[in-house]
Amino acid sequence: MANYDIVGSIAIVKFPRDAKRSDKLRFAREFLSKHKHIKTVLEKSDKFKGRLRTQKTRYLAGVRTTETIHKENGCVFYVDVEKCYFSPRLSEERKEIAGKVKPGERVLVMFGGVAPYAIVIAKLSKAKEVVSVELGRACTKYAKLNVEKNKLQDRVEVLQGDVKRVVPKLKGKFDRIVMPRPKLKESFLEQALAKIKRLGSIHFYGFAGEEEKRKLVEEIKKECARHGKKIKVSRVKKAGDIGKKFYRWRVDFRVLN
Repeated sequence: MANYDIVGSIAIVKFPRDAKRSDKLRFAREFLSKHKHIKTVLEKSDKFKGRLRTQKTRYLAGVRTTETIHKENGCVFYVDVEKCYFSPRLSEERKEIAGKVKPGERVLVMFGGVAPYAIVIAKLSKAKEVVSVELGRACTKYAKLNVEKNKLQDRVEVLQGDVKRVVPKLKGKFDRIVMPRPKLKESFLEQALAKIKRLGSIHFYGFAGEEEKRKLVEEIKKECARHGKKIKVSRVKKAGDIGKKFYRWRVDFRVLN
């Protein structure tokens, strides 16, 4: 049984390893006939990889393209599904974070991608300013286009570069920092803690099995302590399945000093 994600007008399908090419093509053609809003069917041929979280796909049917326009939460996102990481499964997650933002807050989004978190936050909240930092040049190009298409140029700023270099240069501190980080060994908490206001909130995303959840939280507490920061964890939420018994977790905490 194949499973799939829909990004705009593109269906990205993951087949069982033993699926035959003829069966994949038949599935793709039938999918197009049943879902009129889908124009392209691609096969996910590999996992998201590298610091830029890109994926490889194979064309199966429909319009031969990897670029599309995705709509969610009253926002539009131009994205190339091979050049940029974008998960439609995080739509409610982005909406939930936006709902936590108080009027007048200054928000930083690290690892911002095509700016879905930044744009949804700006669209659904009364944040004063949202800054999105992204390493990938292709994603940054789409992020800036998305800010323009959503008419948020006055409230959302997109910056390209490594968060280790860009974030320390940002002026002032932030009320809230969102860290939808890729699965990397580094936590990047050092950069976030240096830019969060006293009593500010951080939403940290990490990856672990159910039994490792507590260890993830303890590691966050220990690293914050090493940097002289006391924190209070308010919530640990399962924010999606990554693999068999392996999950994306969101740890919400406030920095007390």
